Amino acid sequence: MYVDLIVQAFKEDIGDGDHSSLSCVPENAQGKAKLIVKDNGIIAGIELAEQIFAHYDKNLRMNIFIKDGTAVKIGNIAFEISGSSRSILATERLVLNIMQRMSGIATQTNKIISLVSEYPTKILDTRKTTPGLRLIEKWAVRIGGGHNHRMGLYDMIMLKDNHVDYAGGIKNAISKTQEYLKNTGKDLKIEIEVRNEKELDEVLEIGGVDRIMLDNFSPERIEKSLKIIPKKYEVEASGGITIENIEDYAKTGVDFISIGALTHSFRSLDMSLKAVFDL
Repeated sequence: MYVDLIVQAFKEDIGDGDHSSLSCVPENAQGKAKLIVKDNGIIAGIELAEQIFAHYDKNLRMNIFIKDGTAVKIGNIAFEISGSSRSILATERLVLNIMQRMSGIATQTNKIISLVSEYPTKILDTRKTTPGLRLIEKWAVRIGGGHNHRMGLYDMIMLKDNHVDYAGGIKNAISKTQEYLKNTGKDLKIEIEVRNEKELDEVLEIGGVDRIMLDNFSPERIEKSLKIIPKKYEVEASGGITIENIEDYAKTGVDFISIGALTHSFRSLDMSLKAVFDL
């Protein structure tokens, strides 16, 4: 699943050769390096790092000390890698870039989930991801304890405000979507976004959807809306949700809370890969 990403990343970084290593490191040189954690958080990307090393050089040997999803502290050693010195140098930056990013997302996700852990609400990511890196960013969300919304435009129908407006209103948007699914034979869940109580009433009158997103509703408005929404519908809260107010949203009993910040406003965890010389 991640081969294409790995291939493209090496093409971008190495080009026609790692000339820094080729110029001064002997071809047959063997070495060892350790991954040092330099921030507190949740580590993620170990499994992908293993795939990166194996893809580049199947003879590299990885000794893993910490698994994905583990809480780490400054100074922890996540793994050691040994084998060709040139191979270690060629893979170093790609592994660090991916692990720092994934660990940052996992850490942020875990922090947010810890604030609402006593409630049944599930925390979802969004499509606000880095182009080309969505798979690993959403993987990091799962490692941090969150849930993926949809992977892309292809695995769920989500009728947002612009879809509704372009379709000529909620009724048209839902009816045309149902007709499309019937004609294409596709089995996809339908979610629709509502901007106010009037639109919510329209959706409830028409039906034909699986999930209703209450966009930019306050916790108080969500509580009132949940009283009239039949249990057969899943309900998602989105928009205006922050670390400071997320518990208020979870208290409402809403099924899902989606937060774009999981993948677009995180801070990467600092870590480094350092050469080891056995005494």
